[in-house]
Amino acid sequence: MIDKQILLPVFTLVAWTMVMWVWMYLTRIPAIKAAKMELNPHAAHGSQMATLPAKVRWKADNYNHLLEQPILFYALAISLAVLGEGSGANLYLAWAYVVLRVIHSLFQACINVIELRFALFALSNVPLFALTFNGIKGFLN
Repeated sequence: MIDKQILLPVFTLVAWTMVMWVWMYLTRIPAIKAAKMELNPHAAHGSQMATLPAKVRWKADNYNHLLEQPILFYALAISLAVLGEGSGANLYLAWAYVVLRVIHSLFQACINVIELRFALFALSNVPLFALTFNGIKGFLN
C-alpha cells in the first residue's frame, strides 16, 4: 500500500537543506573571522550574527526558512505515501514544491529582493495547498 515514489522529493528537499547548511557555514565562518568576532554565549540571540554582512545572513535566513514551512510538506508527502497516494498528480505537485523551494533558496541566498522572494514563497504554497486537499481526499476515500 505504501507509495514510495513521493518520498524522493522529500529526500531531495532534505538534501537541499543540508546543502544550504554547508553554504551557510562556508560563508558565515570566514565572515566571523574577518570581523574578528569573539563569540559571546551571553549575547542576545542573533545579535552577533546580525552584525555580519547581509549576503552572509541571507544563507542562514534561508536555512531557517527550510526548517519552517517545509515541515508541512514532509508531513503531507509521508502521509500520502502511507495512504498509497504518492504517485500521479501528487508526485508532480511534490516535485513542483521542491523545485520552487530550491529556486526560492537560490534567490534569497544570492539576490534577496523581498517582493520577488515573497512571490516565489507564495507560489510554492500552491502545490502545498493542493497536496493538503489531495491528502484529505485520499484519507476520506
